[in-house]
Amino acid sequence: MFLKVKLFFVIVIFFSVPLLVRATVLDFYVDSSYDYLGRSKISASLHQIGERAYFFVEDNYYYSLNDEGRKDFSVSLKKIVQEFDEVIYPQLRATFGSEWKPGIDNDEKITVLFTQIKGEAGGYFNSADEFSILQSPNSNEREMVYLNAKYVTTFIAKSLLAHEFMHLITFNQKERVLGVPEEVWLNEARSEYAPTLLGYDQDLSNSNLQKKIKTFLQKPNDSLTEWKGEGVDYGILNVFTQYLVDHYGVKILVDSLNSNQVGIPSLEEALKKNGYQDSFGKIFTNWTVAVLVNNCNFSLELCYLNQGLKYLRISPQLNFLPSAGESTLSLTDYVKNWAGNWYKFIGGQGVLKLEFIGDPNTKFEVPILLEDSLGNYSLDFLKLENSQRGTRYFLDFGKKYISLTIIPSLQSKISGFNGLEQYHKFLWTASIINDGQKTKEEENNELIKNLLEQIARLQFQIAELLAKKANSPIDNTCREIKNNLYFGLSDNAEVRCLQDFLKKQGQDIYPEGLATGNFGSLTAAAVIRFQEKYASEILTPLSFQKGTGFVGQATRTKINQLLKSR
Repeated sequence: MFLKVKLFFVIVIFFSVPLLVRATVLDFYVDSSYDYLGRSKISASLHQIGERAYFFVEDNYYYSLNDEGRKDFSVSLKKIVQEFDEVIYPQLRATFGSEWKPGIDNDEKITVLFTQIKGEAGGYFNSADEFSILQSPNSNEREMVYLNAKYVTTFIAKSLLAHEFMHLITFNQKERVLGVPEEVWLNEARSEYAPTLLGYDQDLSNSNLQKKIKTFLQKPNDSLTEWKGEGVDYGILNVFTQYLVDHYGVKILVDSLNSNQVGIPSLEEALKKNGYQDSFGKIFTNWTVAVLVNNCNFSLELCYLNQGLKYLRISPQLNFLPSAGESTLSLTDYVKNWAGNWYKFIGGQGVLKLEFIGDPNTKFEVPILLEDSLGNYSLDFLKLENSQRGTRYFLDFGKKYISLTIIPSLQSKISGFNGLEQYHKFLWTASIINDGQKTKEEENNELIKNLLEQIARLQFQIAELLAKKANSPIDNTCREIKNNLYFGLSDNAEVRCLQDFLKKQGQDIYPEGLATGNFGSLTAAAVIRFQEKYASEILTPLSFQKGTGFVGQATRTKINQLLKSR
């Protein structure tokens, strides 16, 4: 049946594409757990043929629309086809590699099926389609993705298509080529970042990123690595991956995809490959502080560099200590691996005694964020014994320090995240005690110990910064940009050259003038201004009306022309 359909394509395409659209109707298997009626098979018609894909639409959905609805649908679909051909397909493949091509169906094009999907789900990818029906009875035997038809006319349609196409690439690069299935959470993390990489999240309003931020803020203490297929899972994955790429570059995602390892070990391998000494645990811990503080003036490690996320902050759980007399608050809670928890203490005056007890068979990290009377922050860590117990005293609480926030996270498990995760118990106690309960000598010893620990950490951070600076050569003699450049690249000599070039184009192009080597939102915005300034040479030949922020062949040609004319 499939071969006959392909032959039919060849015969009629020379006469009329509309005739082909009307004539080509196929039955597709669909995932009943996603289908809004629980169906396992639907009929769909071919509505558009792009350079890279066939676009099918479920008949029941399309014919349920009125005339105006069908017109809007067709206009929107045409734009999606163009976006896939000109932006999504070439840019994602240039960054992460190719999908299986020509694939199981021996066809250069993939298939995109718009169908009715239940709830708010945007779409899905079913790896069963990559196998023959002898191996998988419900296989459609083609490289394909499924999208929720109700989103076709919305702004996020292109983001949803980018997300699902990234799954096709991941399947080929990881599972088919390397023979290792990726852990679901990291597979989804790459797909969640795809729209940002393509520039679809630069305008936060109504974007995929805005939607995921809202979902994250509803339940920020969801586990990063546990996958339940719920909206909150996508929320934390997106927000964390934004931070990861912000500070370590998109190459971390690319190199982890090309690793024989999966999950956290693949990310740590990619970090080392790119010259970073930070562990995944340190990055996660910094992120849990960053989503609370998000202040680059406090620390670059504890903020988002993406301007679209500069206002993101979670609200910690507030705990009030009585302002007079002794008092004690205590809480027993349960947590899963790689989930943040935020407990803020205010009120009370005197010596604050903080105790933490975790499951002795686990490994916790407990950052402590102190806020002084001037609103300044300082970051410390509660030192835990092997038994996962720790105690600290804080003098002049309520005067010198007006709040204290602890951010415990469980970081024991690093692999094997393929289902529901186990809860582990921990306990904290916060007490305001009389000065007489703790001798002056004990207070001084505790203070000295804290200061020495802070000095040691500062010395280590200074050494790290000096090492990074020494390993970051600046190329001031750049005369040509040879490679495509895009949002998310970090510590890149050609990006630094690009930024220097954009700076010299004037304040109207790149008013910030930063030459950091990191391709962030400011650089992307400057590239867009440059592309639109020379639209007749860069955008018009590609049928683009607005700049994309992606430095591809046309943009590089114009830049190199101007560089050589210096």
